[in-house]
Amino acid sequence: MNLLDFEKPIAELETKLADMKQLADGSDESVHQAIRALENKIIDLKKETFENLTGWQRVQLSRHPDRPYTLDYIYEITTDFIELFGDRTVADDKAMIGGLGTVEGQTFMFIGQQKGRNTKQRQTRNFGMANPEGYRKALRLMKLAEKFNKPIVTLIDTPGAFPGLEAEERGQGEAIARNIKEMFMLKVPVICIIIGEGASGGALGIAIGDRVLMLENTWYSVISPESCSSILWRSWDYKEQAAEVLKLTAKDMLQNKLIDGIIKEPLGGAHTDVKTMAAEVKKAILNNFATLNKLSPRERITQRIDKFGAMGVVKE
Repeated sequence: MNLLDFEKPIAELETKLADMKQLADGSDESVHQAIRALENKIIDLKKETFENLTGWQRVQLSRHPDRPYTLDYIYEITTDFIELFGDRTVADDKAMIGGLGTVEGQTFMFIGQQKGRNTKQRQTRNFGMANPEGYRKALRLMKLAEKFNKPIVTLIDTPGAFPGLEAEERGQGEAIARNIKEMFMLKVPVICIIIGEGASGGALGIAIGDRVLMLENTWYSVISPESCSSILWRSWDYKEQAAEVLKLTAKDMLQNKLIDGIIKEPLGGAHTDVKTMAAEVKKAILNNFATLNKLSPRERITQRIDKFGAMGVVKE
């Protein structure tokens, strides 16, 4: 079991509870009362812990190795997902995946970054850091969805676009900038959901939508806490302070009107109950699509531009 530091006190109580239950057969009522009391204590401790997480703790939770990734959600909420490959120019980027899938009879184009579970998968997926080919593949699939009038759902989970020299030589900045420009003008509904890490332009390259949502324990920022700490303090030792100052949590982003809503996670995080979490994501997609589908393409584009245009505007 992969445990974060703040999860360890809960895990210790759960281990104690398991031992008590194993020895409880044939015991008197007092033992069963102790078990119930311990169960209640665990629930209370979980609520207290996860309702008061710091910004850095939420960053840690967003990176939890057991946390569901893009394909986990897609396979849970669609019935017939068909993955599509290649940017039709250079290559197929395994860090960016996309394809068509049906949810409750409605076909969506799903696009998102994909991380790996083990060392080999992480290398294949480049740790969820897409190259220019990945963003060009994403744009190709968005244009395909627009051509056939299919709504688009993007699932964002990346520590950033790949920063290697070869990526810059092939036009990383241009690819992301083009995606941002083109997404503003898409005629179909676009729903963007941050399911893990949402770092910098790597996230923004597929995050311009009619609705931008965040899972409860995710983060969205121009820079990671570690990188911010290394720039401001010349050390990673201040990453916890940086996480607080950056205001990168879902609650902070909603308060600053940079996202449109928060999808609540099961107590303990998305990894503790993947099916329930996927059901919540599915509900959010269908509810927002129902609202957006009532608008004309011109209305959606106008509202999309107005929403992002209002970000960062301060009136004194």
